[in-house]
Amino acid sequence: MRTARIACLTLALGTMLAACSGGPVSEQSPAGVEERQPGAQPGAQTQPVKPGAVARVDLTTKPGARSPLTDPNNILSRRSIFYDYDSYDVKDQYKDLVEAHARYLRDNPRSKMLIQGNTDERGSREYNVSLGQRRSDSVKKMLLLLGAKEEQVESVSLGEEKPRSEGHDEQAWSQNRRSDILYQGEY
Repeated sequence: MRTARIACLTLALGTMLAACSGGPVSEQSPAGVEERQPGAQPGAQTQPVKPGAVARVDLTTKPGARSPLTDPNNILSRRSIFYDYDSYDVKDQYKDLVEAHARYLRDNPRSKMLIQGNTDERGSREYNVSLGQRRSDSVKKMLLLLGAKEEQVESVSLGEEKPRSEGHDEQAWSQNRRSDILYQGEY
């Protein structure tokens, strides 16, 4: 049995060496590379690039261009979702906002987001931490259902620890019942 294995291995090795013993392989000429100017139309006359030259690519953003995340005219610059008292359901008026952020995450798979769930001061600390988590999780669930990836979104609760308004009335409390969206680099 051992002799048969050695014979098979010797035969396989001989076959491989025979296949490799061909004459020298001729070099194939490199493919041509064209240099196109920004905004050039497809099929327009282009100048050939010398073999071995590296084509130039402009990766800088246009002067004066704003990130959609910070452009006040873009829905993505809105980052807070507000809730009714003792609720974690995302209101209809914020669904377009969540959908826009989900679309951004889908289109930018390397982007990451942190959702912070917040509450007003009413209720025990434990209850508020739990409610804040349910609020951030509800936004996360919507984002995932709309196409964002699990590894892009993290949800946490801050409970009542990060109020937006320091007052002790309904106007202040309504500002504190929220989820805040932060992108990587902002937290």
